[in-house]
Amino acid sequence: MSSYAQKKGFGATVWDYMTTVDHKKIAILYLMAGGFFFLVGGLEALIIRIQLAVPNNDFVSAGLYNELLTMHGTTMIFLAAMPLIFAFMNAVVPLQIGARDVAFPFVNSLGFWLFFLGGVFLNLSWFMGGAPDAGWTSYASLSMASPGHGIDFYVLGLQIAGAGTLIGGINFLVTIINMRAPGMTYMRMPLFTWTVFVTSALILFAFPALTVGLFLMLFDRMFGANFFDVANGGNTIIWEHFFWIFGHPEVYILVLPAFGIFSEIIPHFSRKRLFGYSSMVFATVLIGFLGFMVWAHHMFTVGLGPIANAIFAVATMAIAVPTGIKIFNWVLTMWGGSLTFTTPMLYAVAFIPTFVAGGVTGIMLASAAADYQFHDTYFVVAHFHYVIVGGVVFALLAGTHYYWPKMFGTMLNDFLGKIAFWLFFIGFHLTFFIQHFLGLMGMPRRVWTFLPGQGFETANLVSSIGAGFMGVAVIVYVINIIVTQVKGVKVANDPWGDGRTIEWAIPSPPPFYNFKQTPLIRGLDAYWLEKMEGNKGLTPAEPIGDIHMPNNSILPFFISLGLFIAAFGAMYHVDDKAWALPVLVIGMLITLGSMFLRSVLDDHGYHVHKEDLMDDDKGGKA
Repeated sequence: MSSYAQKKGFGATVWDYMTTVDHKKIAILYLMAGGFFFLVGGLEALIIRIQLAVPNNDFVSAGLYNELLTMHGTTMIFLAAMPLIFAFMNAVVPLQIGARDVAFPFVNSLGFWLFFLGGVFLNLSWFMGGAPDAGWTSYASLSMASPGHGIDFYVLGLQIAGAGTLIGGINFLVTIINMRAPGMTYMRMPLFTWTVFVTSALILFAFPALTVGLFLMLFDRMFGANFFDVANGGNTIIWEHFFWIFGHPEVYILVLPAFGIFSEIIPHFSRKRLFGYSSMVFATVLIGFLGFMVWAHHMFTVGLGPIANAIFAVATMAIAVPTGIKIFNWVLTMWGGSLTFTTPMLYAVAFIPTFVAGGVTGIMLASAAADYQFHDTYFVVAHFHYVIVGGVVFALLAGTHYYWPKMFGTMLNDFLGKIAFWLFFIGFHLTFFIQHFLGLMGMPRRVWTFLPGQGFETANLVSSIGAGFMGVAVIVYVINIIVTQVKGVKVANDPWGDGRTIEWAIPSPPPFYNFKQTPLIRGLDAYWLEKMEGNKGLTPAEPIGDIHMPNNSILPFFISLGLFIAAFGAMYHVDDKAWALPVLVIGMLITLGSMFLRSVLDDHGYHVHKEDLMDDDKGGKA
């Protein structure tokens, strides 16, 4: 809990976080919301594994299993991994580039509330007639035939949450282009900032494809538009194209920031500069570029023909080259270094062989001829989880440990962290490694149960036991967080020691204005350079002067709340409910009225005066 919370009381703290436009507090909001949805998605996964632990199990019904499977994938990708990535983007990027905030603080807050209320809307489907049940990809042939409002919750919830992600990505693009401190050229940016830069560009180009696809599905389901109805001249394959033109870059939207987190952790705990910085930058950009050229490898079996399949197979194999460059550079960074095996470093070291395994199975799936055999089996499930869990989730767990002191001013317990790591690492490989063989033996993915005597019993039981290990690991992780925050032992600017980038030069947690004086960046690993020259802090690029900071605002919450309310009206209007149209109108009025109010308010922000900053140096309270 922050010192603000202790001084002001719980109610004032809630109001402060509801109205904040400070990137550091928005990072905490993303971390809390993403963490909550991560627990929800994990619970859904555990129920799935309990159902598949033994043959002919009836722990859940077939219909509920489809809902759990759909919501697990949708929640983990859109409501857990994405916001947790945004938590680190918000917490770290402005500090790494020497900025006082993001380019558009109001829009930053709006992005969070859109994501959060979109996620809440989607999960309310559990309590309002049934969750979506067509898989997380929601292929049109299944989703158009799905009764009830489950798919409508999916479409409207993802539209609202996706809008938040899209404007968040644009915000970070503008921030990184325009708000770097003097001297921070592109080739002096830390690797995490570089990966966020490329990720934000991917968001800008990928999310509109999902938005368009969701709109078409909305029109099909609510107004009978027949975009995907084959009987009326539609085409279900068009949905797959829309979804995967978004869906494959989405993998890199998640994985690239994970690469960035490990590119900060590995040099830090190897006490060495990152090996091959420029090649890492170009590999990151190339991965982003090639990520848009491979979407149809998800569709080898739909009948695009041998020429299209061959083109997409070659493009998919090509993307392994820049990824391989990164793997070698991480290994060579550690080679000859003075390694310290902290909890973040354990995740980083474990990530390398785990992600390589996911990459190798990806190359196997990239061969169109082989994919005809692997497709829709548990081999694909194993591959996907080796990439997303072995890559992204490992990075999120490592990054939480690594950046916790900078975000909260306290240090997570390293012993508990290592217990959680080993439980998670062992549980992960128990769960998913054996699924490769389940797939090769012919077990289809997304099946509710299986018969005895098919040879699947032992492997499924092992997989379910492994999932239990991961569940215990997450519980230990949560206990670690609670114990750390209750004890509240404060740490210094650079608690890990040997910090290389400039976020470690300022207090933990940072003051709301980040940098009293904008720093001058004198090279790559700017803080390390200053320390090597015997300087205690950063070289300032400006004299001490007044600082202009934006005002808090409740309007982002109300803009998002209006869309949340309107979505219910739109959904039930199809059922000719008498109250639906007024609810739709009221929701849109709240959103548009809040947007109009924002446009007429003359928002000057407030100033931190030079005298207050001088007092702060003497122990004052600026």
